[in-house]
Amino acid sequence: MRMVDLIAKKRDGKELTKEEISFIVEGYTSGDIPDYQMSAFTMAVFFQGMTANEQAELTMSMVQSGDTIDLSAIEGVKVDKHSTGGVGDTTTLILAPLVAAVGVPVAKMSGRGLGHTGGTIDKLEAVKGFHVEIDKKEFIELVNKNKVAVVGQSGNLTPADKKIYALRDVTATVNSLPLIAASIMSKKIAAGADAIVLDVKTGAGAFMKNLEDAKALAQSMVNIGNNVDRQTMAVISDMSQPLGFAIGNALEVEEAIDTLKGKGPKDLEELCLVLGSYMVYLANKASSLEEARRMLQEVIENGKALESFKTFLAAQGGDPSVVDDVAKLPQAAHKSEVKAEKDGYVSEIVADEMGTAAMWLGAGRATKDSEIDLAVGLMLRKKVGDEVKKGESLVTIYSNKEDVQEVKEHILKNISISSEKVDAPSLIYDTVQKSN
Repeated sequence: MRMVDLIAKKRDGKELTKEEISFIVEGYTSGDIPDYQMSAFTMAVFFQGMTANEQAELTMSMVQSGDTIDLSAIEGVKVDKHSTGGVGDTTTLILAPLVAAVGVPVAKMSGRGLGHTGGTIDKLEAVKGFHVEIDKKEFIELVNKNKVAVVGQSGNLTPADKKIYALRDVTATVNSLPLIAASIMSKKIAAGADAIVLDVKTGAGAFMKNLEDAKALAQSMVNIGNNVDRQTMAVISDMSQPLGFAIGNALEVEEAIDTLKGKGPKDLEELCLVLGSYMVYLANKASSLEEARRMLQEVIENGKALESFKTFLAAQGGDPSVVDDVAKLPQAAHKSEVKAEKDGYVSEIVADEMGTAAMWLGAGRATKDSEIDLAVGLMLRKKVGDEVKKGESLVTIYSNKEDVQEVKEHILKNISISSEKVDAPSLIYDTVQKSN
């Protein structure tokens, strides 16, 4: 088998076999296939696409290139949730204890963020003492005991994906649906889940800016999951404006606590109930999505979701008293308001630009070596569709530096106010399950 022949085969739009795809992935990971040939192959995929079978085989070849996590010692159906990212996306902090509170095991492998704000681990580390440095034995014991634990990502999961992604990043082939789908799904499958719920974002703050691309990506990932025997479904949700109100690590933890109390932003609560209902249903804990939703609402109302969060934090060294006293979270030295310059209705809040403003404050990493300031960030006071009066606060800036004029100007430039009443955007556009 020769790589040049496989490049030509894909260039001409023909379907590759399982053996041919394995040859490519194994050869590139080991260094036997050079960058220039893999670049040609990814460009051929970019233009010709891949069949559902090819995508499934590519995904599994990347899974098999490194370690996989065996979660069979954990009782029950393990359901993972993955979001394609956004601004103010705090769903994991809420969903992990919420779903655990109804008896669904959540064995979550998470990473640190690069971009607007920290990843799930960065956010959790805003709670004093919390750590994810636990070995596999303790991880499994914690999930069996408390139904929830979070661990840092293994260094050798899907090395093929890491190497291929680095190449795609410098050869203009990142935006290839089959390659994106295989990259995401390889990590989820290697992490050991039995079932996967995907939250695919669309809008200004999302990787997929338009709805049709988001649907196509969701369908590709759902098909991959089901083709390799993982029950998989996807929700297409809005990211044209930030989710919830908080953008920033400690601020998002506080918002997660409010949501687990039933007092959080309505859009964030609703998305968590939708995603959580699918997780509970796929875990066979409910006979319908309606029953699953009722179960989740009940544990919010009776306080069990909040107790689950406290137990989870304490089990991994965190101070659970922050749940009752959020002042124990990191606090910014300065607060300032971004005020509306006229009366009207908020017609647009550009999500990714709000994220950029938060990153300038130190809430996120511009490079992988950047240090995050866990206390800083933004708190939206208005969302799209809300009425606003001149001089009323649009956003509160939490900072540890006094001069935030540039941040204020950037925020004002990216919030539009209309004289006409504007409807809030839909939160959930569609759900995607396996195609026939």
